[in-house]
Amino acid sequence: MVQGMTLYELNGLVRQTLELTLDEEYWVQAEIAELRVNRHCYMELVQKETRGGGIVAKARAQVWANRWAFIKPMFEQVTGQTLAAGMQVMLKVEVTFHELYGYSLNVTDIDPTYTLGDLARHRQEILRQLAEEGIDTMNKELPLPRLLQRIAVISSASAAGYGDFCNQLNNNQRGLAFKTELFQAVMQGNEVENSVVDALNRIAARLDEWDVVVIIRGGGATSDLQGFDSLLLAENVAQFPLPIITGIGHERDDTVIDLIAHTRVKTPTAAAEFLIHHQEQELDTLEDLSARLTDHISQLLYDETTRLKMLAGKIPMLFSTVKAREEVRLHRLSASMANSSVQHLEQAKGRVELMNQQLSLYTSALLQGEMKRIELMESKLQSAHPNRILQLGFSITRVGGKALKDVDEVKDGDEIETTLASGTFKSTIIWKQK
Repeated sequence: MVQGMTLYELNGLVRQTLELTLDEEYWVQAEIAELRVNRHCYMELVQKETRGGGIVAKARAQVWANRWAFIKPMFEQVTGQTLAAGMQVMLKVEVTFHELYGYSLNVTDIDPTYTLGDLARHRQEILRQLAEEGIDTMNKELPLPRLLQRIAVISSASAAGYGDFCNQLNNNQRGLAFKTELFQAVMQGNEVENSVVDALNRIAARLDEWDVVVIIRGGGATSDLQGFDSLLLAENVAQFPLPIITGIGHERDDTVIDLIAHTRVKTPTAAAEFLIHHQEQELDTLEDLSARLTDHISQLLYDETTRLKMLAGKIPMLFSTVKAREEVRLHRLSASMANSSVQHLEQAKGRVELMNQQLSLYTSALLQGEMKRIELMESKLQSAHPNRILQLGFSITRVGGKALKDVDEVKDGDEIETTLASGTFKSTIIWKQK
């Protein structure tokens, strides 16, 4: 009967053989297929065929915490990137073999000058070219319109992220009204570039109908984002005449269009929250300005009315005083010129009548001017009326007669009253979310 060795003994022999025959460390080129950090960093390294992309080699690797604390910040400082799946890297490794866990590589160092892999190098090249063309910040420099109500959405109709976006946007607590239209596009794979560019062109053909463009998709693998690292797509986004908001759905991975779009948020839901928050700020500003303007114009109207009444009360007294003075003057003139010709007397009477006419004209003009000022202030007061704000598409929700500004001011079962430009309706709170 053959006396064999145990598996543990065989694995121990393999370990001893590797330790005796291999050098202590090697520099190895590989692509990071998977990476996760839990104090230590664990990777799966692969090598792919030049053509076809099939995997020809694979190995587990780990960076122990004491080395990870050095490698991670050094790599990020030199490259401006975070180590992630999809990167081609140059690693210094020790070959290890454990009887239980098998073959793996201990990573002791990394060469940041090799960096980033084909995808990351391609991304950096696109960003460099956009900077050379002088268009890398063009979309970021566009001002956001004060009203962001008309939203052109680029997404896939079946994407979960699109549903999340619409639900968040349309069920906002302030009852803000938004107009959205979906411009469908492929959001992963080889067709992303042409499909999203086509959607942007369709939006540009109706440019006056939109305030902002939102590009959103759900989560997925890092490799699904490759289509958004495209020079053609980046050039279109950078030079688009409307602000573009991206919510691609990855917290850790920035695509090229994330970096050159006007605003980048993490998820489709966050994109909706951004739009809602922007409109809430504008609504609060309008309500505050309207209240302040109403108070100011009311005070001005009161002051001017009071002043006009005072002037109106003084006019008869002024008229009487002037008339009396002229009559006294005429009397004195008549007495002192008793022997003068009748012509001089008539001239004096004419002057009195002329002054009376001029005083009447002055009084009439003064009253007309004051009335026009009152009418102008009343017109301004009407333009600041809350009904004017409602006609812009906003609504006012009240509870107990008080305008509702925070969802915490109501509870389930409360009756609320919502005022639109066209009328008012009541409803009952059955659900709320903050």
